[in-house]
Amino acid sequence: MKKIYNKLVRDKIPQIIRDNNQTCFTKTLSGDSYLKMLDQKLMEECKEYIEDNDIEELADLTEVILAILKARGVSYDELEKIRRSKLERNGGFRERIFLESVTDNESDEDEDNK
Repeated sequence: MKKIYNKLVRDKIPQIIRDNNQTCFTKTLSGDSYLKMLDQKLMEECKEYIEDNDIEELADLTEVILAILKARGVSYDELEKIRRSKLERNGGFRERIFLESVTDNESDEDEDNK
């Protein structure tokens, strides 16, 4: 029986398939098609984490993020610098703040003056 996957997989998956006495057909992606598949893989792994809350899925997400960085020519150190800058500017998520709403006070004052 043939099963169609059409998705990006980890490097050792084809050998694991062959070791299980199965045949697989693969191709090597590059450029925009590789980036597109990385983006799809990111969404797939994120969805799996949300559904399962399995820490292994976070490891998969991290692996995909590292692959995206490499494909885009961005170092992990650059990403970490951006993360720290955003942490400094906007804070993190340690205080568990849930924003319910925001009111534009200037427009309220304008309404009051009418």
